Amino acid sequence: MSKDHRTLIKKIHQSDYKFCISLSGGGTNLASSLLSVPGASNSILEVFVPYSRESIQIFLNKIPDHYCSLETTLNMASMSFKKTQELTKENHDKDVKIFGIGITASLKTIDKKKGGHRFYIVSHNAEQTTLISCNLQNNMRSRIEEEELLSEMILKLIANNCNIKTDFPEIPEGFKIHTTEAEPLWSDLLANKLDFVSNTKNKPELIFPGSFNPLHEGHKKMKTIAEEKTGMDLFYEICIKNVDKPPLTFYQIKKTISQFDSSQWVLTTKGRFFEKAKLFPNSIFVIGFDTLNRMLDEKYYASKKDMLEKLDVFNDFNNSFLVFGRKDLNVFRSMKDISIPSHIKKRFSGFGEKEFRDDVSSSALRKKYL
Repeated sequence: MSKDHRTLIKKIHQSDYKFCISLSGGGTNLASSLLSVPGASNSILEVFVPYSRESIQIFLNKIPDHYCSLETTLNMASMSFKKTQELTKENHDKDVKIFGIGITASLKTIDKKKGGHRFYIVSHNAEQTTLISCNLQNNMRSRIEEEELLSEMILKLIANNCNIKTDFPEIPEGFKIHTTEAEPLWSDLLANKLDFVSNTKNKPELIFPGSFNPLHEGHKKMKTIAEEKTGMDLFYEICIKNVDKPPLTFYQIKKTISQFDSSQWVLTTKGRFFEKAKLFPNSIFVIGFDTLNRMLDEKYYASKKDMLEKLDVFNDFNNSFLVFGRKDLNVFRSMKDISIPSHIKKRFSGFGEKEFRDDVSSSALRKKYL
């Protein structure tokens, strides 16, 4: 660790900022340096090193499409920020500011790599998301030199998040850095000051929940069929804060809603359908077979009794569902392949293979193009 780096780390520890870091594939040298300078407990709340694939899956509570990617790093930064929020929840010092850092890297090893050497670093707080991506020239540096470069980039991003202005190093390959500022309404929604945020004043009545990462032709066909069936205008609904998964960063929110062009969309923080039902009474939800299957899976509830009671909310708030069939384990399945509890069965109507079939999936598209 150089004298300049030690001085910068000392300033970070003396700042009013607190943060968590999660890293995979690289960056452990920087974590060690941060912790070795006295005062680390003033700023660093926790360091997560989910190094194996299984560990990353557990940390994010999802299986990433790619383990070293911008998307995975965004999720890790978001989870780091969520952990920071949890650890400072009881802190009544209003001057304390918080953020989260996520890192994934694929650096030089003794084994031949399938892809190039690269790293992604993301910082996320209540106001903005900043990302850094860099593709390294494979034979320019040793593993130690790649680690040193990565460590310096992480350190400089942390310093800038602590309002300590410092310049990033210049490298022959160059790197991309991008910041997405939070829209005021997004921040209010995440702070539970609003029930939902929409791009129109129209009331959402025909609602299509999903991640839409990315939006594809299958989604658009479902929209067209649902609108023709009901005579209503459809809203794409994106939940930006799920209970058990990383909340969306501002970069991900902006990227998602930018796909909808003139279509109506609504942002919520309600990930479960009995919550959506209360938020949008008298509404019709557009869902796929897989979503209905999860909705009726007892493992997501405390018990079968708990599930039946929670699903009864559809009767209380007069909600109904249009269920589209889709391929499941290489077999096309539709609503008729699921046993729906009798007390809510009338709330569901479906489309079979003749009315709609599109085997494209967002996850397959991500794996193909990322």
